[in-house]
Amino acid sequence: MTFFDYEILKLIWWLFIGVLLIGFAVMDGFDMGVAAWLPFLGKSDAERRVIINTIGPTWEGNQTWLITAGGAIFAAWPLVYAAAFSGLYVALLLVLFALFFRPVGFDYRSKLENPRWRNGWDWALFAGGAIPALVFGVAFGNLLIGLPFHYDATLRSFYTDSFWALLNPFALLCGVVSLSMLMMHGALYLQLRTDSAIQKRAQKAAIITGIVCAAGFAFAGIWITYGIDGYVVTSTQNANIALNPLTKTVVRSAGAWLSNYHTYPWMLLAPMAGFAGIALALLSARFKIERTAFAFSSLAIAGIILTAGFSMFPFIMPSSTDPVSSLTIWDAVSSKKTLGIMFIVTLIFLPLIMVYTSWVYRVLRGKVTVQSIQDNTHTAY
Repeated sequence: MTFFDYEILKLIWWLFIGVLLIGFAVMDGFDMGVAAWLPFLGKSDAERRVIINTIGPTWEGNQTWLITAGGAIFAAWPLVYAAAFSGLYVALLLVLFALFFRPVGFDYRSKLENPRWRNGWDWALFAGGAIPALVFGVAFGNLLIGLPFHYDATLRSFYTDSFWALLNPFALLCGVVSLSMLMMHGALYLQLRTDSAIQKRAQKAAIITGIVCAAGFAFAGIWITYGIDGYVVTSTQNANIALNPLTKTVVRSAGAWLSNYHTYPWMLLAPMAGFAGIALALLSARFKIERTAFAFSSLAIAGIILTAGFSMFPFIMPSSTDPVSSLTIWDAVSSKKTLGIMFIVTLIFLPLIMVYTSWVYRVLRGKVTVQSIQDNTHTAY
């Protein structure tokens, strides 16, 4: 089906899933960040409509990155999909219910001129942006700690803890990093797409959340170094094995999440990109170089997500209750044929999607102003 062997295909799909997650965080991340700022940066109804209309025409297309990532995980890593969507069921439902506010909020918020109606939908849109951003970070934090699941001899998955156990201190710190990261990203997008008072408020908001994100990212790194045990595969994994995580041996070890950076020093580029991206984004925002600031913010997001991925490699979903049940890129994947077909389909359609998305944003470029909303009051969101 392809020129690559099974081991290379597994690595390719680890990279593809990472690209999809970064694409989602960059593209839908500023939507969530803008929504999270809506009640705070918009001081009047007209200003809030300006904020909504910066993302209103494109948020649906951006959210397809999340759907695509979920579908890719289902097809490429079925054991991860099954274990995560069953064990994290309540957390994922919380995200889903929060996302429900987005379509109805965008479409119905301005249908009535009643201030209470509009204010209620403004807070609903805030929830639709802030809650997913927080929960996704909490989920990544729990992956680094390890989730309480295991497999029996027939490969049935059992999750042995509650939703509330996910809200541990380290995971909440990761949630703060995720939320502040996307709120910075959203504020920089507002600085790019608005003017006057909203733009000035967005600039200040970006600087505040950027500082919080950088501090949280640094603190999380220190915590991982000195306070969290990582996981290590201590046996050789057969590259031709799929969907059988119980064929390896795994131990927990202090500092294990840092071992990849000693083995592959080039991976240090990821945390460096995270910190440098934040610093350069805020510096660009300070001097009102809006496009450059947004680009550096995207770099920071990529760096932070890649830092988590590089630290855990080759683990995808470690198990805290039975380390042997931990899922890695070698044993949680579909067959070689499935990965090969998906690889070819991705090579065809991913460039088309990126070209189309670029064209959409080129057509919709420019500032959204209070005057433009007043001139199009019946057609704008």
